[in-house]
Amino acid sequence: MAMTESSIFGTRLRAHREHVGKTRAVLGGLVGRSADWVKALETGRLLTPRLPMLLRLAEVLDITDLAELTGDQSLPVASVTRAGHAAVDSVAAAMQRSTVPAGDPMPVAVLRGLVDQAWSLWHRSSTERTAVAAVLPGLLDDARRSSRRLDGADRRVALAELARVYHLAQLYVAYQPYPELVWLAADRAMSAAQDADDPDAIAVAAWYYAHVYRSANQVDAADLVLADAEQLVDKEAGVEQYARWAQLQLGRALGHAKAGRDGPAWRAWDAADAAADRLGAHYAHPWLMFGPVACAAYAVTLETDLCHAGEAVRRADSTNYSALPSRTRRAGHLIDAARAHLLRREEVAAVHLLGRALRESVDTVRHNPYSRTAALELSSRSGTVGEDARELALAIGVEG
Repeated sequence: MAMTESSIFGTRLRAHREHVGKTRAVLGGLVGRSADWVKALETGRLLTPRLPMLLRLAEVLDITDLAELTGDQSLPVASVTRAGHAAVDSVAAAMQRSTVPAGDPMPVAVLRGLVDQAWSLWHRSSTERTAVAAVLPGLLDDARRSSRRLDGADRRVALAELARVYHLAQLYVAYQPYPELVWLAADRAMSAAQDADDPDAIAVAAWYYAHVYRSANQVDAADLVLADAEQLVDKEAGVEQYARWAQLQLGRALGHAKAGRDGPAWRAWDAADAAADRLGAHYAHPWLMFGPVACAAYAVTLETDLCHAGEAVRRADSTNYSALPSRTRRAGHLIDAARAHLLRREEVAAVHLLGRALRESVDTVRHNPYSRTAALELSSRSGTVGEDARELALAIGVEG
């Protein structure tokens, strides 16, 4: 019997899902659907989804061209789900420079102050990529020059600051159509932290490296990086070390949830949340932003990735997002809250939350693959949902 278009699509979908080692439940959860829905697609009982869902599936399955799923005309996934920032070329040039910039090293106290200011720009601006792009190239040069030309303890401090600059560069290039820059930033940051022989710096480098591994569907590699760093941090050595140890637990929770491992995800999250409680209800790390409110917000991410729709919405509705002291973090977590509501087909709530996220940070919403595909999908709805989604899509540059 001749295969139908739907069954051919289903065969391709199943092959890609099995290739990346995801169960139907995990894949369904990550795109806001059930395991039964995935099974119906794979067996040809459902028609091929529309473009927004195809893009979401491709992102989760690490597919770069929709033709790999549909067999139709080539459409690079990143051309829709990822937007390049106007200043990315200048940042990329500074990241890729192979020689040490000429000039004298900067005193480490001055360098640390400049890095702190750059992180403050990232967290306080509603257009954080534009804000940090103005300072990142020069800051990369300053940090690289100082880390090479200082000696002794000052050199170690400069290397730790260089790692922090590369973390910021990683955040800047994330969700843009240049994955090689994300890997470069993560790798350079880890190398700088290890050269500094600084367990605290290595712990943060592991947190950011794990993000890259998870986005590439390498959740076990992400967990290994975090577990290795965990062994280096003495959580009894003070608040700073304790916060970084706790953030490693949070990273492990995110990886387990993405892999559909419910029990390990919540055990790791419980450890992070207990540490956050010990640090105090109003604690927030000055630039990592770890604290009790961040843990509560990430719990929504876990529930959503695990496809626990009701619990995800309950947690989202009880989280005080305004208490997060970072516009970009508030926006990112509001996008996850929208994901939670879309699990239950609550489209009005989802559009409202995406609109709130946009008011917090235009850049975060504009560059987030989920917000882009959600805006595209909801734009086709009738009534208020469609009208508001079309306004959202226009604001973030997504064409239907």
